[in-house]
Amino acid sequence: MCDPKHIQIADYNYPLPDNRIAKFPLEQRDQSKLLVYNHGKVSEDVFTSLPSYLPKSALMVFNNTKVIQARLHFRKDTGALIEVFCLEPALPRDYALIFQTQGHCSWLCLVGNLKKWKEGTLYRSIIMPNGKTLILSVLRGENHGTSFWMDFDWSWKDSDCDLPTWAEVLDAVGELPIPPYLNRETQESDKRTYQTVYSKIKGSVAAPTAGLHFTENVLKALDKHGIDREEITLHVGAGTFKPVKSKEIEGHEMHTEHVAVHKQTIEKLIKHEGWCIAVGTTSVRTLESLYYMGILAARNPNASEEELHIPQWMPYETKGPSTLEALNSLLDYMNRHELDVLHSSTQIIIAPGYEYHIVRMMITNFHQPQSTLLLLVSAFVKGDWKTIYDFALTHDFRFLSYGDSSLLIP
Repeated sequence: MCDPKHIQIADYNYPLPDNRIAKFPLEQRDQSKLLVYNHGKVSEDVFTSLPSYLPKSALMVFNNTKVIQARLHFRKDTGALIEVFCLEPALPRDYALIFQTQGHCSWLCLVGNLKKWKEGTLYRSIIMPNGKTLILSVLRGENHGTSFWMDFDWSWKDSDCDLPTWAEVLDAVGELPIPPYLNRETQESDKRTYQTVYSKIKGSVAAPTAGLHFTENVLKALDKHGIDREEITLHVGAGTFKPVKSKEIEGHEMHTEHVAVHKQTIEKLIKHEGWCIAVGTTSVRTLESLYYMGILAARNPNASEEELHIPQWMPYETKGPSTLEALNSLLDYMNRHELDVLHSSTQIIIAPGYEYHIVRMMITNFHQPQSTLLLLVSAFVKGDWKTIYDFALTHDFRFLSYGDSSLLIP
């Protein structure tokens, strides 16, 4: 395995005109174009044809995370507009728990126009669906790298009825954070189109966009084709848009993302000989991280779930067992700790030189030049990413989050 740390990010550049970036989705999401890369040969189809390219009885894994309305706006007495972008839970740290809190919670956040907010608490009045007025406040706390600890409090202006949950507050006042490269304001339609039809678990600040092409009709067609479907959860962080600024990959720090995987999913992977079809790069990072979590679980059977965190460079520094051995170690760990769901995190970077252990086919969109996602694709197709992207550029494919899709079979 070669050392990816010295990969030059400039080698993963390509021309992407602004008019090739899809600013809005198609009216029918499953009518997007499908690029099929099959053992080096490239062809074009429509996304509804996807099942015909897949082996019957294969396992397909989806990321069921749901994008939250994470962008909040407050105005100071001076008139300055302050944007607070909720990145990840701080107190409580559990995603499910924080959305059920009433009256108080804390998040790690990005702050826009920070120079205009030196100190003090910001307030905002919100008219809730029941017609009552809620007062939401935010107090800026200590710095955590590029983010800040933010304490949120909310109470009724003139009422003593039960307070809404944080999920209800965000739904009432938050704005869906569409990708910055769309260069437009969020529209009401994005609340529907920037979610997968199978999204369930709130927590992401960006959609797992390969899943945006699926409709109930396509899912039914997959079922009819005999595809076994499973869901995992990886909450996509804002770091997914973080550009690689260093010349070599060694200088780029990957963001940490939180994952949740059911025991049944591990059992299904083992049943399918440890391989599957992944929908999107978020599913890929989760699934490949499971292999290394299995290694950590075998090394330290008494480790906490947090201690199964996968550091960025672990895959390139670790020689491990077979895929099935690692997955069985992880299953043994979950049984021993009586876990139905594994909650951990990953900072994995997948770049050329990485050896895939679980993912054998991938459905994904077309990614930004010089991005870690393009590195992930290159690693999957053994460096042949230019063949794919040249075809997409010369055959009028739409790029990025609301763009067209590809099926990669290396």
